[in-house]
Amino acid sequence: MKTILVTGGGGFIGSNLVSGLLARGTHHVVVCDHFGSNDKWRNLCKHAVYEIVPPEQMFAWLDTNHKNVEMVYHLGAISSTVEKDIDRILENNAALTLKLWRWCSERAVRFVYASSSVIYGDGKHGFDDSIDLAYMNKLKPLSGHGWSKHLFDMHIAAAFARGECKTPQWMGLRLFNVYGPNEYHKGEQRSVITKMAEQAVKGAAVRLFRSYNKEYADGDQKRDMIYVKDVVRVMLWCLDHPEVSGIYNIGTGKADSFNAMAKAIFSAINKPANIHYIDMPEDLLNKYQYFTEANIGRLRAAGYNEPFTSLQDGIKDYVQNYLMQDDQYL
Repeated sequence: MKTILVTGGGGFIGSNLVSGLLARGTHHVVVCDHFGSNDKWRNLCKHAVYEIVPPEQMFAWLDTNHKNVEMVYHLGAISSTVEKDIDRILENNAALTLKLWRWCSERAVRFVYASSSVIYGDGKHGFDDSIDLAYMNKLKPLSGHGWSKHLFDMHIAAAFARGECKTPQWMGLRLFNVYGPNEYHKGEQRSVITKMAEQAVKGAAVRLFRSYNKEYADGDQKRDMIYVKDVVRVMLWCLDHPEVSGIYNIGTGKADSFNAMAKAIFSAINKPANIHYIDMPEDLLNKYQYFTEANIGRLRAAGYNEPFTSLQDGIKDYVQNYLMQDDQYL
């Protein structure tokens, strides 16, 4: 069998993808990741991966095994939107991604990487996944994390415009707000749905930020929330369609309010809604997105026709089949 390498394969989205790939049984699945001293390892304890490679050994492993590597899913990154060490962010999110893409290009290995909706900043220029460079230049990310993702998106879009994309397939997946099982190790970077659900399951009130924008009532700030199982379906579709390349928004195309999320969680645990509004931390005031909604027209035009899980159905599955179980892992 051919091999698929998943960087960040022990993390939240990566471990869900590994599960989906192994269920198919068509490839050896190799994970490249660090595991540290928390419970991140539990994300993979149900999955018989072919090999685990430390990130510092990744390129040596690739050079040794390149003849059998069909595809690289590059999900490893510093995903924190509040990380302050910009040099560290650039090294991990931009420079490493560029080096890996060049390695794949030189050896005709298919390359799929995780971008992020944070590149859209405050959203005033819309949420269009066009790779038109003039449009992309208008986007203003609000964090170092967003800037690092935008840098690589711009690099690969410019290379494509110059006819320099030699990889047989390259895809940037501009992920919106993903939630679901196996994100427990992420601490404060867990999705807002996971944080709210953990509060509600324990019998506490769900705490939401007050709004500081007169266009939005408290709790009516909106996000395009996508269930991680839907993200995996898109990623597997990429594997099945080597003819498709480009940058694509990965969201549901429908924004929901935080109030709606909280109410769906309380409905899933069969309790009345209990919501308290709290002040937003000062360091978030100028970085906060009040609205995100993926334009998924290009993804649909490329041929992805699967429906996306509704907010209510996704939260119900996540809360009842994972968070409320003794074993919360996928």
